[in-house]
Amino acid sequence: MGREYKIKCSLPSDYKPRSVLMKLPSPMKKGSGEETYNFRVEADGFYLIDHLNERQTASLALQIFIDEALSHSESIEILEP
Repeated sequence: MGREYKIKCSLPSDYKPRSVLMKLPSPMKKGSGEETYNFRVEADGFYLIDHLNERQTASLALQIFIDEALSHSESIEILEP
């Protein structure tokens, strides 16, 4: 269970996600090995699921994806699928 986010934006057709992926915090919770969030890079933006067990880490990942989306689009849309 968790909260899902779809960040819709206009990514270039030749978009390479390496730089944004290098900025992300580890999705594994320290000490337990539990996953705090998961994500996908999609043709129309980013998908993130927050597993609600370490909100600080997941919210940082969400902010990184929002910033990346805004660097490619004047406006973005954030949905809960």
